[in-house]
Amino acid sequence: MGVTKTDNFNDEQNRLATQLKAIAHPARIAILQHIINANACICGDLVDELGLAQATISQHLKELKNAGLIQGTIEGVSVCYCIELKAWKALQNEINTMFTSYKDVNTCC
Repeated sequence: MGVTKTDNFNDEQNRLATQLKAIAHPARIAILQHIINANACICGDLVDELGLAQATISQHLKELKNAGLIQGTIEGVSVCYCIELKAWKALQNEINTMFTSYKDVNTCC
């Protein structure tokens, strides 16, 4: 099997790209904002909150979970989601590091 494009980059770069790709959808941003604003696990009220179909929300939750940004626990017949704190803090640190590493020296085109 051939080399994939992701093989050209280190694990940290690939993980960051996966997480940012997961965030790069307005519905997923809304889901994350709702979970953050609730400051608690969210169990099933996202359909009413966001006005999207349950299947659509489930797919977005799956993408966020696969990227490691949220975690889910089964409570009865529903799955409750919350921010995965360790991954969230690591993402915040990586983005902050990237943005603060740029020095505006006006030597560019």
